[in-house]
Amino acid sequence: MSTTAWFHCFAGIAGDMALGSLIDAGADVGEIRAMLDRLPMAGWSLEVTPVMRGGIGATKVDVVAAETAVVRTYAHIIGLVDEARLPERVRNRAHATFAALAEAEGHLHRRPAAQVHFHEVGGVDAIIDVVGTCAALEVLGVDTVWSSPVANGMGMVRSAHGMLPVPAPAVVELLRGAPTFGRDVPYELTTPTGAALLAATVTGWGPMPPMQVGAAGFGAGTRDLEGLPNLLQVVLGEHKAEEPSRPAPGQPVVLLEVNLDDATGETLAHAVAALLDAGAHDAWVTPIVMKKGRPAHTVSVLTDTALADQLAGVLQAETGSLGVRGTTLERWPSARVESQVDVDGWPVRVKVGAGRVKVEHDDAARAARRTGLPLREVVSRAEEAWRRRDPDDEAG
Repeated sequence: MSTTAWFHCFAGIAGDMALGSLIDAGADVGEIRAMLDRLPMAGWSLEVTPVMRGGIGATKVDVVAAETAVVRTYAHIIGLVDEARLPERVRNRAHATFAALAEAEGHLHRRPAAQVHFHEVGGVDAIIDVVGTCAALEVLGVDTVWSSPVANGMGMVRSAHGMLPVPAPAVVELLRGAPTFGRDVPYELTTPTGAALLAATVTGWGPMPPMQVGAAGFGAGTRDLEGLPNLLQVVLGEHKAEEPSRPAPGQPVVLLEVNLDDATGETLAHAVAALLDAGAHDAWVTPIVMKKGRPAHTVSVLTDTALADQLAGVLQAETGSLGVRGTTLERWPSARVESQVDVDGWPVRVKVGAGRVKVEHDDAARAARRTGLPLREVVSRAEEAWRRRDPDDEAG
C-alpha cells in the first residue's frame, strides 16, 4: 500500500495554496512548524486561517516576514535546507524543487543553474512555502504525488525584473511536458513556486489515479475570483495492492527524419550541430541503403512538439532535402539536475541523475587541453568532485 496525493489544479497552484491544501487535509501544523523551525532563518511566522472561496471552506496560509534586500543564490538556499537536517524525503523534495527553479531560471537567463540568483522565490515566504509543503507531505506519509492538468491565467505580472507576461516564463519552462491549459482570467493562477513543486514531485499527470480516498482539502489563494473558486484541491488516498498504479503519460515529442544520398560527412555533422543549437532534444545520423543499392544516411531529430515546425525548417535548410517526415512519440526522461564542479581550476558541468553523474564532454575536453591531463582523468576527477560535494548523491 502506498499513499498518494493528487493535486487538482483547476485554478492553478502556488506554494502557499499547496501548503494550505495539505494542512486542510489533515497535516498537523505543529509538526510542520517544528520542521520549519530547524531552518536557520529568523523573523518569520506562519499564520493558518480558515476562509471561504466560492462557497467552499478552505485553509489560507500566510508567511509573515519582514521585507529585506537579501537576494539568495541557489547554493545559499540549498545550504539552508541542508543545515536544517530535515527528514530525508523532506530534504530531497526541497532540493529537487529548488533545483527545478534554478534550472528554469538558468535556462531563461542563459547562465548555469549554480549561478542563478533568486529574487521572489528566494524570499523567506517562498522558502517556507516550499519546505513547508515538503514537510506536510511527509507528515501525511505521502509516497507519490499526482496532478491534474494545470490552469494558467493571462495578462501581466510585476516581478523583480519588471513586468512579465502571464503565465510567467519560469512557469512555462517548469511545466514543459506537463498538461496545461489557459483560463480567461487576468491574474497569475500558477506561480513559479507552485510550478516548481509540481515539476519536482509529480510522478503522474491526469485524472485522479485509482485510490481508496482517505482525506481531501482545499488551499486558498489570496484574492476572490469572479466565477472561479480560487482554490487548490488535494485528495489523499491509498493504492490498493491488487490494483497496479497507472503508468504516467510520457512527454510528447516529435521525431523528424530525412533520407539523404548526396550529403557529405561535413554537411551531416553541421546539420546535427545546427539542430542541437536550435533546441532539439537530440539529433543523430544513421547509415542506410536506399533503392538500387545506393549508400545513404538518415538524419533524425527529436524535438518538443512546440518546436517541430522550426526544427523541420532547420533540417530541410541544412540538408537540402525536398521534404521532412515526422512521427509523434512519447518519452520518459529521468529527473536530473545540472551543476558545476572544479577540476584543477577549470569549471566542468555535470548532469546528476539517480545513481549516475554524467560529465559534459565539451567542458571536460576543454579542461584536458588546458591542464594537459588525459580526458578520462578529467572525467574521473569531475565525478569524484561531485561526490565529495554531495555524498548522498552517490547512494542514489
